[in-house]
Amino acid sequence: MKVARWLLALAALAGVAAIATACGGDDDSSKGLTKVTVMLDWTPNTNHAGLFIAKEKGYFKDQGLDVTIVAPAGGGVEQVVGAGKADFGVSVQEQVIPARAQGIPVVSIGAIIQHNTSSLMSLASDNIKRPKDLAGKTYGGFGGALETALIKKLVSCDGGDPNAVKFVEVGDVDYLVGMEQDKFDFAWIFDGWDGVRATQIENKQVNFIPFIQYSQCIPDWYTPLLITNEDMIAKQPDTVRKFMAAVSKGYEMAITSPQTSADAIVKNAPETDSKLLTLSAEYLATRYVDRGRQWGLQDNDIWVNFEKFVRESGLTEKAIDVKKAYTNEFLPKK
Repeated sequence: MKVARWLLALAALAGVAAIATACGGDDDSSKGLTKVTVMLDWTPNTNHAGLFIAKEKGYFKDQGLDVTIVAPAGGGVEQVVGAGKADFGVSVQEQVIPARAQGIPVVSIGAIIQHNTSSLMSLASDNIKRPKDLAGKTYGGFGGALETALIKKLVSCDGGDPNAVKFVEVGDVDYLVGMEQDKFDFAWIFDGWDGVRATQIENKQVNFIPFIQYSQCIPDWYTPLLITNEDMIAKQPDTVRKFMAAVSKGYEMAITSPQTSADAIVKNAPETDSKLLTLSAEYLATRYVDRGRQWGLQDNDIWVNFEKFVRESGLTEKAIDVKKAYTNEFLPKK
């Protein structure tokens, strides 16, 4: 498995330069700056707001950096960053832990959103209001082991029969359409994007089971976060520190000015629904970080608890040293 993932990553690396987004490119003003590349995990969205704001507002250049933002490669962000073919990337804790268990030297350097903001969404007509109501229903997703483990744990904790939940693999589809066509009953969505679209754009009657409301059953975890690799940390710590200084400033702007987030993203991804971007930016502005806390800080307990959950669910074969998987060292000193 490890070899196969690395081969996929290497096959994808050749395409990195060709998939640079509109915010890449050289000009006279970039001369003398340190060139770095950051790879997204998905198409541009409000999770990436701080990156695009830092690019548009010149925060990267203020730190002496010429940053190119690239689209995700087929081999996976963790593999590309781990191989040193991109300096930084956007990832999720559920990918960083297995990557490190496989010897891929990625390190999380900042939590983009303080707490998990995802839910299980269903049509209100199905009357799914809590985890035990999922018994006898059908889940539509990507077919990942984590999906199965989380849902079964939630149902079991709430007194339902986890074996009564059905699972179908549907991939990246319009979940609302799939539910309305009775192909499945519920799906795992991100509140700040799919949830906002369902309720405020499509005006659908839907129910949510937010993961964060059941933290006594399943652990909170960081999704998304920013990563680099061990080599960058060892050999170019100043570059990592400058990158995080600019990005932190970008997310602080996203918190105080959601419209700035939407404007920066739509400028670089004009095909994105500007209304959805605005509403999503407003939603996440109060969730990037808890009030009174520094943006990006990661807690050891969250890493320990989620690593244990992933391992005990059979998603990894061995424990990892979580203290090597993340660091707060490169966040600006407050």
